[in-house]
Amino acid sequence: MEKMVKPLIPPHMSVYADKHGVFHLLQSLVSSVLTDQPDDPVSYLISVLQRSSFNIPRIMVLGPPAVGKHTVASKLSAELRAVHVTPESLLKDQSELSTQQLPVEQRVHQRLREVDCFNRGWVLEGIPQTRLQALTLQQAGVVPDHVVILEASDDVLLERREGKLVDPLTGDVYHQTFIWQANDIIAQRLEKGRGPSETQYLAELQRFRGEVTGLRSAYQHVLKIINSDQPHADVYQQVLAFVRTRHRSRTPRILLLGPPGSGKSHQARLLSEKYKMLDVCCDQLISSAAADGSSLGEKIQSYLDDEQPAPDDLVLQVLERHLSQVDFSSRGWILHGFPRDLQGALRLQESQHQPNRVFFLELTDDVCVERISLRATDPVSGERFHAVTRPALSSEIQNRLETRPEDRTHTVTHTLNQCRTHTAALQALESRLNSV
Repeated sequence: MEKMVKPLIPPHMSVYADKHGVFHLLQSLVSSVLTDQPDDPVSYLISVLQRSSFNIPRIMVLGPPAVGKHTVASKLSAELRAVHVTPESLLKDQSELSTQQLPVEQRVHQRLREVDCFNRGWVLEGIPQTRLQALTLQQAGVVPDHVVILEASDDVLLERREGKLVDPLTGDVYHQTFIWQANDIIAQRLEKGRGPSETQYLAELQRFRGEVTGLRSAYQHVLKIINSDQPHADVYQQVLAFVRTRHRSRTPRILLLGPPGSGKSHQARLLSEKYKMLDVCCDQLISSAAADGSSLGEKIQSYLDDEQPAPDDLVLQVLERHLSQVDFSSRGWILHGFPRDLQGALRLQESQHQPNRVFFLELTDDVCVERISLRATDPVSGERFHAVTRPALSSEIQNRLETRPEDRTHTVTHTLNQCRTHTAALQALESRLNSV
């Protein structure tokens, strides 16, 4: 059998796919058709693509009794125009259709397959309650994009239970302390919330505490745990911000910006090791190119001999040569050391290797100078030490340490002053690119 060869996707195709969400679209379509297993997959996929919004919400709001699930889920469904599905509505729907008692997982599965949930999305409140229910729902194809677990201490939950008020006309939940209704007409008709006895409530609370670890494990990749013991508006804004995030599968192309000494190289190394991306240190690439004897290298070497930075067009040629390789296209990369100014950043953005995430590491000038000017290199081992954070292991090593010319205080200060003239523009570019 011939060895399978992974096809090479040209960099410009990856950029196009990221920009238009192609990989995310394909992943969602395949996931949907395999989950729902329609009789006519082609017609089903056409109906999915024809929905008014492809990224419909699929949200679960979980938590112990009296934590505020209903209020949060109600506001979410109203703001996102999604269907609010509760345990009570499931029981009501079933009683209208059949006298046969179905398992809760089957009732959820049937409800979420209906037309309104398919077209508008759904916010499922209070279900699943156990890890077994969660796994059963996953096997049935009920896979949320976001799961929120609201948490609070037992004392806070008991206090909320005692002060619960309900609007008999709308079913909206309020509280004497936490969520009071400012409208006098509504406030006058509020009634004390009905619920289980204290013994039953404590049993429900204990049951949730025993199951919450399993629920977290079942949904760990789409989960956000939010402390509900804070103003309701703050809780809701945190939930809303989370459910508006999109989980996209794409090859990472990360750009680290920041003044010298801000830790770009260190963070790049850590990210590279953890996520198996390629660490692209522009200074090292430039040095390697200058030493390879090519015509491009000779041009770069002439600038280095004059102690001048290589111009952007030469740097971009070096980057093009490396980032077009198979490993960089498939595994992704994290670039640091370029660009130095807004012009270079814009030229990188216009190339076939535009980053899809940009981070600016900020630091005060005093700390930058301290980090750089106090470091020195052992010419024997090549190890780098720092007078404060990583001192030499012996006096022998200390005596032979050398400070690079570019690490001397006056040089660092001059470099920082040049860097600061471009800081605002680069930070603005960071915000703009990360909002895409």
